[in-house]
Amino acid sequence: MTAAPDSIDATETFLASQGYIASRALATVVFLALRLGRPLFLEGEAGVGKTEIAKAIATGLGRRLIRLQCYEGLSAASAVAEWNFAAQMIAIRTAEAGGGADRDALKAELFTEEYLIARPLLQAMQPQPGGAPVLLIDELDRTDEPFEAFLLEALSDFQVTIPELGTITAPEPPIVILTSNRTREVHDALKRRCLYHWVDFPDFARELAILKARAPEADDSLSREVVAFVQRLRDEDLFKKPGVAETIDWAKCLLALDIVALSPEVIADTLGAVLKYQDDIQKLQGSEAKKLLDEARAALVGA
Repeated sequence: MTAAPDSIDATETFLASQGYIASRALATVVFLALRLGRPLFLEGEAGVGKTEIAKAIATGLGRRLIRLQCYEGLSAASAVAEWNFAAQMIAIRTAEAGGGADRDALKAELFTEEYLIARPLLQAMQPQPGGAPVLLIDELDRTDEPFEAFLLEALSDFQVTIPELGTITAPEPPIVILTSNRTREVHDALKRRCLYHWVDFPDFARELAILKARAPEADDSLSREVVAFVQRLRDEDLFKKPGVAETIDWAKCLLALDIVALSPEVIADTLGAVLKYQDDIQKLQGSEAKKLLDEARAALVGA
């Protein structure tokens, strides 16, 4: 287990050692979240690195990463724990076959941890090898307000209640990171429990550094062209602007094809690695890709 960084500069270095190139503002809020033991709430467009920071922290600190992937209709039971009904039924049938089963004793035996399936929130409250885990609550905006209210209570005291077993409190609070793509507003009460940061698209220099960290085998000139083109692409009126994740994916696709420089033809053939909606891809047909590539190269010359 590695000790948490003791300064903002150390936090930047710590994240960079895991291939995560953070802005000064993001490194500051991460340092404060670790130092103060406060949940960290990250909002931003999809693909800007919100989820990756939880992975970087967990790997860097040598902690277990526990991920709760949110979705519409997620219930407290699904997030905390569920009873293994199949195993309970087998135990009941076995007891009945043996004859003379004590119903009260059997009932008490069935509702023990042996038959409990721990889900992410309960797992995060339990002792873990290496210390308190990193709990990633991903895409919270996909859930509904009742789940938010439940989560507010769980994160306030770092405890969950299972009716048959009682209240389970974390011996050491987990490192909590919540993310949202802001498809809807998350309630202020939950945000107040957290330190907040909006993760924006990086500028050219930082995105280039990120790409070099994640795809170091890419030639410098190709990496610069890829980043410049994606940066220019984000200025277009698109349904979904490409994130840093798409920049990295695109560079890796170009490497797999042994591409050494961008061209309108290469862009047309590989655009599905950058844009994920047909309407957006359609806008770059014909001469539009060449126009954007020329503008991106001009920006590189002027930089």
